[in-house]
Amino acid sequence: MTEAPELETQGGAPAPAIEEDYQAGSPFPQGATFDGKGTNFALFSEGAEYVDLCLFEKSEDTKETKRQRLRERTNGIWHIYLPDIGPGQLYGYRVHGPYDPENGLRYNVNKLLLDPYAKAIGREIKWDDALFGYTIGADGDDLTFDERDSAPFAPLGIIIDDEFDWEGDKPLGTAWHNTIIYEAHVKGLTMRHPDVPEEIRGTYAAVGSPPIIDYLTKLGITAIELLPIQYFADDRHLQEKGLHNYWGYNTLGFFSPQRAYAASKGHPADVVKEFREMVKALHKAGIEVILDVVYNHTAEGSERGPTLSFRGIDNKAYYRTVEGNERHYMDFTGCGNTLNMVHPHSLHLLMDSLRYWVAEMHVDGFRFDLASALARSLYDVDQLGAFFTSIYQDPTLATTKLIAEPWDLGMGGYQVGQFPINWTEWNGKYRDSVRKYWKGDMGMHGEIATRLGGSSDLYEHSGRHPSASINFITAHDGFTLHDLVAYNEKHNDANGENNNDGANDNESWNCGAEGPTDDDEINKLRGRQMRNFLCTLMLSQGVPMLCAGDEIARTQGGNNNGYCQDTEISWLDWNLDEPRKQLLEFTARLIHYRRGHPNFHRRSFVERDPSVAPQGENIRWIRADGEPMGDGDWDEGGWMRTLGMVLPGDAPEIRNSIGRRVKDNDYLILLNAHHEVVDFKLPKGVRRKKWFVAFDTARPDLEPGKERAAGAGVKLEGRSLVVLGHAR
Repeated sequence: MTEAPELETQGGAPAPAIEEDYQAGSPFPQGATFDGKGTNFALFSEGAEYVDLCLFEKSEDTKETKRQRLRERTNGIWHIYLPDIGPGQLYGYRVHGPYDPENGLRYNVNKLLLDPYAKAIGREIKWDDALFGYTIGADGDDLTFDERDSAPFAPLGIIIDDEFDWEGDKPLGTAWHNTIIYEAHVKGLTMRHPDVPEEIRGTYAAVGSPPIIDYLTKLGITAIELLPIQYFADDRHLQEKGLHNYWGYNTLGFFSPQRAYAASKGHPADVVKEFREMVKALHKAGIEVILDVVYNHTAEGSERGPTLSFRGIDNKAYYRTVEGNERHYMDFTGCGNTLNMVHPHSLHLLMDSLRYWVAEMHVDGFRFDLASALARSLYDVDQLGAFFTSIYQDPTLATTKLIAEPWDLGMGGYQVGQFPINWTEWNGKYRDSVRKYWKGDMGMHGEIATRLGGSSDLYEHSGRHPSASINFITAHDGFTLHDLVAYNEKHNDANGENNNDGANDNESWNCGAEGPTDDDEINKLRGRQMRNFLCTLMLSQGVPMLCAGDEIARTQGGNNNGYCQDTEISWLDWNLDEPRKQLLEFTARLIHYRRGHPNFHRRSFVERDPSVAPQGENIRWIRADGEPMGDGDWDEGGWMRTLGMVLPGDAPEIRNSIGRRVKDNDYLILLNAHHEVVDFKLPKGVRRKKWFVAFDTARPDLEPGKERAAGAGVKLEGRSLVVLGHAR
């Protein structure tokens, strides 16, 4: 251990009162850890000259009441143990070192810094120019040194007692092929629900409340994927326009739950407790919790952003700077910075954070935003990079659900189908192909067949299963399902960016009118199209992800980029008219039907062992005339918009929840994206079977199995999907 040198204080910050009565403490665990008698503080800063711990009595304080010099340093980690310091103590850090932006050094002792390992937030950011390490508006931009003290405005960590009675709660371990994901926003899901007590709407307590859990259970989902709940900053430029960072992809604290989503208005420790109570309640109902996490960048933004935490602690360790021009950041995220996964400490931080949420908060998995950025060793995305390797070998994380958003904004960042064997991926090709098919694009029969069958072209070559494909039609980013069939163009004027934000290419079709209409035929077609999308999603091999509210035809009025809309534009409207009630009932029947029939969620692609599957056939494809699809049909049938999928119920890939081979019904899935009625002939080999109608998107009220298919053919309405079943 080495002792920090005595240096003069930089700028205008007052010199600390050096306390001599201290204990060395330990470099691990990092953060502020209370042991029942005192607290150990540990902060990594490889290039710091010395570090001061700043203690505050109240969140309203504009200046710390005490500074404590950290004199012990072990392998770049500064540490100290303070007796009689415990839960409720507010704190931050000042880190001393050179301010030399052109060489990537941005230390500024005048800036109070949030502990990256803070497990709770004691005070939120109050935006002010003093939060910036340079003088805004001065010549040289971010090269100037700012002497203003940021203490009155900076976020503060707070020490908590981390004890909680989990009452025997354990991971549910739902198999991937049995998983159905519901992507939701804590506030948006619950803010307008009439059965949730008003005082807890928009909170963790609301998500864990009986009305929401009862709804999710009846709907049939097995996992809820929450948009970011790790502590994030509300962007200054949005606040100035009267808007808010609603989605939360602006993380600052990787260990702290977002305070704004807590009904608990008292001690910040209650926020942590409330989150845990939510997880425990969902687990009791058989619902897993997956967190959408943002480890690719932070809320500090580009080199012209504020100095809130990482930048002032150790800029070069935490961020990817441009080689030869270290004043600037490498930006693979479009958010100004990229976390430096090449540096071992940044990787250590990420791994510690993930383990904390699994071990201490009992979450079941993670969806990694812009995951390709995490895997860039230098410039290229590296499947064998330290990020993947660290997770693969970690016993705490290797068994969790790992979902990649398999792209970032850098060159070569689109990596769908390229992630390692223990990962699943948001399948962007599935989304695009299904949208194009039901929009009526020509030549999509080969693509739609591949996506229905589990996207073997993307995942089979690496030994992965169909469940590697997270299938989705819509997500938080983009049109809702309702808007996908009601708008040709985006309508984002409420975002204040002159409708220039959001994607322009949505593969949407408004069915004949832009936005709301009184035309009954158009509204009927829109309803049928939504059912087509939902049936395709739930009956495809792979893991379906339903965006919250699509089952009740939620609309954002054509806004396809609701990231800043913490308003009724984004919140679910639970006041359901009859068509929306019918869509909900249809979706619930569909989800439960999928869950009850393993033929729709097989564990693997085609069985390769001839002793198990001598025919080697698990899916067949047929034309509208009942004949098998031939090579010429796939190669030259660009005009085709109708396709049949045969799922034999004795395929060896059909397994139950414990992996044992089982038999299921035979199924025919018949798709017609043409605008006219098609008489679909049943294949000769199956005409004598007694088929029942499981679903017909042209007849939403039809209950599965209540009607027999008559004769040798099926009438497919224009733009409709029919599912036929035969009991073995």
